[in-house]
Amino acid sequence: MSVPPALWPQPDGTPIACREKLKVLAENHAELAQALQDAFEDAVLMGVDEHAMRGILAGLVQGLVSPRRRDR
Repeated sequence: MSVPPALWPQPDGTPIACREKLKVLAENHAELAQALQDAFEDAVLMGVDEHAMRGILAGLVQGLVSPRRRDR
């Protein structure tokens, strides 16, 4: 399983220091890592090419919309 980053940088480069935020970030990281692993394994076991599935998952990340950039 993937280990969360040692620090979570803010836009100015300084690390997040709030313990509660760090806890939420670590929990989100663990949940996402497990969900991605499960989806990857399911796809590969159903016959999807591993390289193609990695590209599909990377495309999902690239398509994420920042809440700071959404038109409101």
